[in-house]
Amino acid sequence: MMGVIISVLICIPVGVIGIAAVFLVVLYNGLIRLKVLVDEAWSGIDVQLKRRYDLIPNIVETVKGYAKHEKETFEKIAELRSSAMNAKGVDEKGQLENQLTASLKTLFAVAENYPELKADQNFRDLQQSLTSIEEEIQSARRYYNGTVRDFNTKIALFPNNILAGMLGFKAREFFAAEEEAKQNVKVDFAS
Repeated sequence: MMGVIISVLICIPVGVIGIAAVFLVVLYNGLIRLKVLVDEAWSGIDVQLKRRYDLIPNIVETVKGYAKHEKETFEKIAELRSSAMNAKGVDEKGQLENQLTASLKTLFAVAENYPELKADQNFRDLQQSLTSIEEEIQSARRYYNGTVRDFNTKIALFPNNILAGMLGFKAREFFAAEEEAKQNVKVDFAS
């Protein structure tokens, strides 16, 4: 009888420790899986941004041939492109990307004032390529933000939040457009 009681007293803590260990392993593996998905999603954004960075100099050179007096716009785009390529962190990259997108919208709005440029096949091809890349960036951004949402939710829920903090998992930043980047660009040719 005494042997049964001792066995039960030993099995209960061992069982609790075993369940806790299994819970910890499942939680850790789930967090690692989501972290890898977030990193993969960011890689998808990075690939599309690189494609856009590679295309921008061609667009600027094409427009330069027709709109020589728009030097300030060209310089701003070149500066933003360089800064965005060297940005560290999602928040900084997001801010610079939003500014770059707004500057590209301005460039295309300026191009509207040059009928010869709008008729140039190379310019139209570059514009179509950029439009396609922008759509891919938006798709990659949605996927990234979805994986970040899932990851952040998982580490915020109880008791995950306690263990995630102890294991060094931190919430990730969303890659979101700022309000001014969502607005249409206004160009005034009257000045």
